[in-house]
Amino acid sequence: VQLQASGGGLVQAGGSLRLSCAASGRTFASYNMGWFRQAPGKERELVASIGRSSSTYYPDAVKGRFTISRDNAKNTMYLQMTNLRPDDTAIYYCAAGPTIGSIGRYWGQGTQVTVSS
Repeated sequence: VQLQASGGGLVQAGGSLRLSCAASGRTFASYNMGWFRQAPGKERELVASIGRSSSTYYPDAVKGRFTISRDNAKNTMYLQMTNLRPDDTAIYYCAAGPTIGSIGRYWGQGTQVTVSS
């Protein structure tokens, strides 16, 4: 599967952005999906995942502010980000895999999110 992330940009603290991840192929619904981010000098971290049954997971850092969703008819995954903070600044990547544990099997190219204070 090929993934294309989009929707990043510059936003003020407290603002919102919606990221999209378009996937190629007919088997999108069979993949578990996720969003990761990597800030300068930091390791890549998971910010949200969504399973084939649309079960979701969020780490505490984004819980209540980020919402992951998927539209299998459009082969697209989304990340709605609200109440953004400067420490959310990072390159955001979408990823996919056949199992929840292998979500990092396939990667998109990343989209920059910058939150100004």
